[in-house]
Amino acid sequence: MNWFIDWKTKNTNLIILATTFTLCSSCNRLVKTEVESKLETPCLNYSSNQTHIVISREEYYNKLYGFWLGQCIANWTGLVTEMDKVGNIGEFKTGPFYTRDDWGKPDEPSIWDQGVPSDLSATIDFVFRDEGSVWGSDDDTDIEYIYQEIVLANKTVMLTGHQIAAGWLRHIKKEEENYLWVSNERAFKLMQNGIIPPETGNPTNNPYYEMIDAQLTTEIFGLFAPTRPDIALKMAHLPIQTTARYNAEWASEFYVVMHSIASNAESDTSLKENIFHMAQEARKRLPHESYSAKMFDYVMSRYIKDIPWEQVRDEVYEKYQLNQEDGYDITSKNLYCNGCFASGINFASSIISLLYGEGDLKETIKIGSLAGWDSDNPTATWGGLLGFLLGKEGIEEAFDRKFASKYNIHRTRIGFPNNGIDDFKNMAEKGIKVIDMVVQEQMDGVVDLKRNIWCIPRHNANIETAKVDMGEN
Repeated sequence: MNWFIDWKTKNTNLIILATTFTLCSSCNRLVKTEVESKLETPCLNYSSNQTHIVISREEYYNKLYGFWLGQCIANWTGLVTEMDKVGNIGEFKTGPFYTRDDWGKPDEPSIWDQGVPSDLSATIDFVFRDEGSVWGSDDDTDIEYIYQEIVLANKTVMLTGHQIAAGWLRHIKKEEENYLWVSNERAFKLMQNGIIPPETGNPTNNPYYEMIDAQLTTEIFGLFAPTRPDIALKMAHLPIQTTARYNAEWASEFYVVMHSIASNAESDTSLKENIFHMAQEARKRLPHESYSAKMFDYVMSRYIKDIPWEQVRDEVYEKYQLNQEDGYDITSKNLYCNGCFASGINFASSIISLLYGEGDLKETIKIGSLAGWDSDNPTATWGGLLGFLLGKEGIEEAFDRKFASKYNIHRTRIGFPNNGIDDFKNMAEKGIKVIDMVVQEQMDGVVDLKRNIWCIPRHNANIETAKVDMGEN
């Protein structure tokens, strides 16, 4: 059974638009049935209780808006310092890493800019788009945008490998600049040759399976499954394996879990406490013997001891890139820029900005931008998560300003209506439609459009530790 819901918050006839479609075997066509017919007794009082959780769709819409806005702010700010500082191993010697004192000072060139600072900002500072302007897409947001679109186009939240490949091939340029790198680029080439996910992420086919790619393309599946990380992981499994395996896969799942349980954030608890709880819960997904788990534990141990984040970042560089401890052997592989795109080192960097940012959106973005390596990617992840927790108004309050709401997906991708110009309102509404499907089809919950809520059965969704089988692809 699939759901199709036209969601307009100010439409007084909402309930009439809410329909399910079931197959009529005698007439061989889809027949509509009304949503309200499935309304269950435990939700009649419309308050969370021991058996059900009630979530406002309107509030969640505002949070999804904040997710896209927060990602864009953090993404474009992080791009200023992307690949400025990758250490001093191999071909590139980028000197000492940035520190907190470098915020607001001149940006240094990245490893590929031939002595030229960023054209986004002459100084290391926030990058904004004002009202009336347009945010451009980037690889931190555009594949998530594509996944949301192909979920709706295929009317299923459990995408198949063929559906993923068809979506990528339709919306990504095949010849000229396509804004894909390492594992994403390899997976896309494989798709063009008829290889279908998850084989596009199989180490036998894709030597870049340990790179960061899946960590910046799949977090949104966590938001599609509020309160249910088990369902989020199930939905995200194939999209993640499209480009990743092992530690890169587990780090991506860490992010997905955090985004799923963000819907459980306590309103009477500080953002810092909520973030730390979410991180500790997501840590359960990482296999204890994995370098991703050991990276998380190391950064957390140093945070607890109140070691400055700059020192911890330098220690992470020495521990994992110089000494190759805990099984992190990227340096020995002699990759371009010493694996500056790798999952591991960027995951460790992301945990530094998450913990030391302590739930403060601006501080988290600052630390993420200064921490080094692929600085726009972890920064965008936390900008999106904190943006979701704050919502549109919370972000505006944090920065004391208004922002552009339009989004140009055609900066990096192709094949969308309106010449690629979308806006966060529409993108958030589409996210709500996806969650309506998930609540009904995966959670056995209720979508009540008259009261604009989801009523979700409580479930003891323990976060299982990922299985380690390095011989299985």
